[in-house]
Amino acid sequence: MPPASTGASTIAVDASAPQSPVTTTAAPAAATHERLEPGRPGYRRMSFALFVAGVAAFALLYSTQALLPAVSASFDASAGQASWTVSAATGALALFVLPLSALSERFGRRQMMTASLAIAVLVGLLVPFAPSMGALIALRAVQGAALAGLPASAMAYLAEEVRPKALIAAIGLFVAGNSIGGMSGRILTGWVAQAWGWRAALAAVGLLALACAVAFHFLIPKARNFRPGSLNPKALARTVATHLADPLLVRLYAIGALFMTVFGAVYTVIGYRLVEEPFSLPQGVIGSIFLVYLVGTVSSAAAGRLVARLGRRGALYLAVSTTTAGLLLSLADQLAAVLLGLVLITAGFFAGHAVASSSVSRTATTGRAQASALYQSAYYLGSSAGGTLGAVAFHAGGWTATVALGLLAVLGVVSITLYGTRVARAERRALVPATR
Repeated sequence: MPPASTGASTIAVDASAPQSPVTTTAAPAAATHERLEPGRPGYRRMSFALFVAGVAAFALLYSTQALLPAVSASFDASAGQASWTVSAATGALALFVLPLSALSERFGRRQMMTASLAIAVLVGLLVPFAPSMGALIALRAVQGAALAGLPASAMAYLAEEVRPKALIAAIGLFVAGNSIGGMSGRILTGWVAQAWGWRAALAAVGLLALACAVAFHFLIPKARNFRPGSLNPKALARTVATHLADPLLVRLYAIGALFMTVFGAVYTVIGYRLVEEPFSLPQGVIGSIFLVYLVGTVSSAAAGRLVARLGRRGALYLAVSTTTAGLLLSLADQLAAVLLGLVLITAGFFAGHAVASSSVSRTATTGRAQASALYQSAYYLGSSAGGTLGAVAFHAGGWTATVALGLLAVLGVVSITLYGTRVARAERRALVPATR
């Protein structure tokens, strides 16, 4: 296997090794069951269950993003104020993902994912009735906090239940579900809002997520390799400190945050750009623009093959180049160029995210739920920062300023990856015997 995506040497993971919980009082080890892989019973059900969970999560999490111009008009709010209906959800998810991942170590990944989806769907059915901008932002924050139990638990579930050689492909399918959810939610809200208003659009997303949550509950296989531990805050703090002291993991967290800063900025602001001159597109057509998420579905699901051909660093460089080209193309005032730019940004983002997130799951040999939780915290903090800063930049300097913010974040990814490459080369030289 090539080096991890930031360039440091890969830490080998024993497929049969039990996962250490965050606590110091783990239950006695049980026999490790055979792990899932393509062609084995349960793998297809597991893949589809996590796929629909990803659909529900992203549809709910970003349900207001395509509706921001309509929300702004309804509450007489600026783009920056309306952007908090997205940033509050992603920010709350970032804050709660670590404590909820600790609960998953005690009560189980499957149970945590099920409860998270159920609460998020319930709040999603209440969101359309928000009487004010403040109430809408508060409900969205609660919804984001509820969803925090899903992503890190899903990554840990996959790391425990799927063979290492199939892990990137499995995570890629979960991320693909995210892209489908983001796309379908935005398209659905765009056309429903054009016909019946933004409140009806949010209700439609809530019903879609409800159907996905029910399917997930009945499809997800029971965890066979999970061993519960008792909750211990000191042990959790030690585990988190260990992960944050790992330079490779820290670089992966930074890469996830920076990629998501680009994505959050672009997709929070794009609706405002397309509703203005020279495009002047109606709400339904703007929602349909998010069909480009299909590109993200393909690029994330293909991340495993991309890594096999180019290595992790090569896959990251390709993702960065693709994203940069998309940002530059989107500066044009021709709709076709803007659409092609969005296609490239989406493909680059989802490929980079799939590579970085799978590298975290592979690198962390203990406390995987916490390692994944820290990645998700960084990732969604990047989303909150991107959404808010992107809207502020757009208000100050138009789309050009938003693109400049994205290019600055991409430069950060390149710098981190180049630094990791130098570290990896130095480590390899240190392993060469002084005398031959």
